[in-house]
Amino acid sequence: MKKEKILLVDDEPDIIEIVGYNLKKEGFEVSTASNGKDAIKVAKKELPDLIILDVMMPEMDGMETCYQMRNIPSLKNTLIAFLTARGEDYSQIAGFDAGADDYITKPVKPRVLISKVKAILRRKGSNAAEEQDIEVGDISIDRERYLIKKEGKEISLPKKEFELLSLLMGKPGRVYTREVIMNSIWGGEVVVGDRTIDVHIRKLREKLGDEYIKTVKGVGYKFEA
Repeated sequence: MKKEKILLVDDEPDIIEIVGYNLKKEGFEVSTASNGKDAIKVAKKELPDLIILDVMMPEMDGMETCYQMRNIPSLKNTLIAFLTARGEDYSQIAGFDAGADDYITKPVKPRVLISKVKAILRRKGSNAAEEQDIEVGDISIDRERYLIKKEGKEISLPKKEFELLSLLMGKPGRVYTREVIMNSIWGGEVVVGDRTIDVHIRKLREKLGDEYIKTVKGVGYKFEA
């Protein structure tokens, strides 16, 4: 059975050693980097299944590193989880906007870490199940190439906005509850509030126009064209 690959990025040698040891012990293939620039180079070469990325790093912080990785086509299916210290100045919304799939708070106990990593990786299988193109009205989605087009013009979307639009457009007219949106886009392991969903909906409306995504008060959202 092929080992799942994990890239661990942190500027603290102790974190690299301890977390790396526990991941290898569990059977994962682990590569490491100590800064954002090196992480991008390693990621391009190794094509990991999951990147665990520290937020506060020299040269290039985790947010910028994540954003750049999300613009690399070969890494479009790679999951990214931020590694954050308790009390760190970190916004979950900013992290998700940068393209992160989840976050892990340090210090973290080995058993909790492994459980979290496995939960995140389970999403890779479920997300890859369906990648056909979608076209509704004058908006089309190329899931394989991560492209959105409106009236033939390409629109760039961060990963979570892309996934949210894909979900809504997958079944036009269907009302998606907030709970379904949370579980589908952020997964049951991630705690996000209504504000996170509302922010992403607002950004989609700014880029596409207000007429496509409708609010169903007290329930959720739907896509119409």
